[in-house]
Amino acid sequence: MRALYPLLVLFAGFGAAASAADAPAATPGLGPQELMEMVSKDMLRELDANRAALTKDPAGLRALVDKHLLPHFDTDYAARLVLGTHWRTATPAQRKRFIEAFYGSLMANYGDALLEFTGDRLRILPFRGDPNAQSATVRTEIKRDNGTPVPVNYSLRRTPEGWKAWDVTIEGISYIKNFRTDFGAEVDQKGLDAVIERLEADNRTREAGGKPAAAQAR
Repeated sequence: MRALYPLLVLFAGFGAAASAADAPAATPGLGPQELMEMVSKDMLRELDANRAALTKDPAGLRALVDKHLLPHFDTDYAARLVLGTHWRTATPAQRKRFIEAFYGSLMANYGDALLEFTGDRLRILPFRGDPNAQSATVRTEIKRDNGTPVPVNYSLRRTPEGWKAWDVTIEGISYIKNFRTDFGAEVDQKGLDAVIERLEADNRTREAGGKPAAAQAR
């Protein structure tokens, strides 16, 4: 046993080192649940206080969403997922323009959805997931005026800067999945530059208080 003791100590050391390597590195900032609770409550509180004005001010609504969500949203990762295989063939300039145009479109749609909700109807549901995992889903529920509960879920991932959201799912509809389907077909048909130009034009129209051509056609 005395002869084996050094080996046991050595193997124990290896086991501890392996466990430490397998454990996720400490992530700065709040956990996913606490982060999205803070973001959701702060955003809806400010929206409630300025709802009448923001309903008529798309640029102001976008600024409110940017203020609260942008610091905690992984725009690069979301854009890569949306473009899929087209991301690999895009130039650095195309990627930069697409990220900005895509995020503007995403947040405009998200902001419009937020106008239907009020902060006093927000409910953060219990977290279901492994706190040591690399990704997480934070589930929330917001009631409409008629009392109907609407599930609003956020997908997040660990990053060196802390937990960041990359998708919003409202009533079971994923924004990222929808964008990927729509943009993928459009890029195939018209090319990436045409899609970027269309998004940029739509965002300018929204900021001016108008409706994008696609929305008018519906």
